[in-house]
Amino acid sequence: MANLGYLQLTRNCLQSCRFCSNPPTGVALEEPEMHSLIDGLADLGYDGVILTGGEPASSELLFPALAYARERGLYSRMITNGQHLADKTFFRQAVDAGLTHIHVSLHSSRRVVHDFITRYPDSFDAIVETLGHVPEMGITADINTVINAYNADHLDETVRWITARFPWVRHFVWNNMDPDGNRAEQNPDCIPRHHEFQVSLERAMDHLHATGRTFRAERVPLCFMPQYAWASTETRKIVKEEERCIKFLDQKGFVHQLDFLHGKGSACDACRWDGICAGMFSMAKTFDERELSPMFEDTASVIRGVLGQAPSPELLARLEARHGRRSKTEQPSEQARATMRERDFQ
Repeated sequence: MANLGYLQLTRNCLQSCRFCSNPPTGVALEEPEMHSLIDGLADLGYDGVILTGGEPASSELLFPALAYARERGLYSRMITNGQHLADKTFFRQAVDAGLTHIHVSLHSSRRVVHDFITRYPDSFDAIVETLGHVPEMGITADINTVINAYNADHLDETVRWITARFPWVRHFVWNNMDPDGNRAEQNPDCIPRHHEFQVSLERAMDHLHATGRTFRAERVPLCFMPQYAWASTETRKIVKEEERCIKFLDQKGFVHQLDFLHGKGSACDACRWDGICAGMFSMAKTFDERELSPMFEDTASVIRGVLGQAPSPELLARLEARHGRRSKTEQPSEQARATMRERDFQ
């Protein structure tokens, strides 16, 4: 099991993505705190650190953080929009400092759609440059895509384009967008309904699975990805009993996440997968639980898919005991759920 810590180096960014959940705050991470946070991950026995933002490549702490993580025995990844790494010299400096892997944020294979989402001219072209440099740099690259209303219908088109153009990309991650606060409040048109992306997401997963690639999806209830439930980020954390540390440069501060639960609806009460599913993010606030449906298949194949082997009886018992568990912070009140149900269901 690999535990990775997330460290926001900065919240600054050249782009101004319409759904950004981590926009600029004016708060800067100082180098002593960066050292302390990386020390903390090393002391916890974590395997690596994921540098994020904002855009971490725009931070003056990027190279020092990469070097210090390597000194402490942690491997370093970076979630990036690729704008700075399009400069091959800068990219090489980052790799020489300790960068081993990049998660590139690409939201559509359609240039006009991607640039519309990021609100930064030629951002698509910069990503193409960055991905083209990867083999020469000797590192690996994944694709991160935020699911939103503007790409929900062609997620499969995007993965087909990437795998054809950049065959060395072997892993994809989809994050259903965070609809609460930040830029999503000013751009509610970006928020998709789950049924709007279900078909294209499954087709994308079908293609990746058929071509021997791997993938994950976050904030997607299992009933919207039943064939590939083992690829849910939250489900994998639940089954493997992992944790996650994140340092935010806002009021959330340092978060040590030990539980992975969102909201649960009436359908979840009857669902056999309740114990291994995180549920619906922002349920009864933005998303409607009436989109959820119960699964009646046994959980064994999902758990085996996560672990790659049969689970121990002890683990099965612990997972079964999670059935009916509800988050103390994320589970909406009965009043909130009733209010949502009074709205027109689309």
